[in-house]
Amino acid sequence: MKPSHRPLFVARRNYRRRRMRDGARLLPIFGLFLIMLPPLQQWSEQEPRLGGQLVYLFLVWLFLILGAFFFTRQIGVEEDTPEPDEDDGA
Repeated sequence: MKPSHRPLFVARRNYRRRRMRDGARLLPIFGLFLIMLPPLQQWSEQEPRLGGQLVYLFLVWLFLILGAFFFTRQIGVEEDTPEPDEDDGA
């Protein structure tokens, strides 16, 4: 059997780019989970604390905006840098 000339692992830059894209895709799901926590806790409490819940929702909203900004910057920076030519002529 002929040995394969393909590398066993993906290049570090490609791996990081893929994980950043995965994180950006999971961010809305994570945000939905965080936003749904106060209504779930309200069922167990006798008195709802609206002020604390509003502050919590604002902080989650801010976290989602900053997370989206971080992922967008990281993906954009990595896509702008040219990849080195991996073909060594063999």
